[in-house]
Amino acid sequence: MNQVIVVAVGGALGSVLRYLSQVWLGRWLGLDFPWGTLFVNVAGSVLMGVLAEAAGRAWHPSPELRAFLTVGILGGFTTFSSFSLDIGTLVSRGDWPVTMLYFMATLVVGVGGLFVGMALVRAVMS
Repeated sequence: MNQVIVVAVGGALGSVLRYLSQVWLGRWLGLDFPWGTLFVNVAGSVLMGVLAEAAGRAWHPSPELRAFLTVGILGGFTTFSSFSLDIGTLVSRGDWPVTMLYFMATLVVGVGGLFVGMALVRAVMS
């Protein structure tokens, strides 16, 4: 139960950080390009890499702290960081066919799911 609570708190913090990043970058760079989303996806992936490598080498966080930082804060900040970690894990195993399958399936099915959801709403609302 402790991990559920720390993930929830971390997720709330990460979501607020994502929102503030997107608002600030939108004001600074404009809204013609999704700068905020690009920033949080790249920053979240870098931070996930830092945490994963540090935890694999010299830093040994408790399961609660690890869940708070990775699933909670970075999960709320960007779900792309989790996707990046999954890809990194598969690459480090040398499992290229599964890596490419997961990469393409996530992109194609994920974006495809967006369009399916939009079509469902259009069908119901028309």
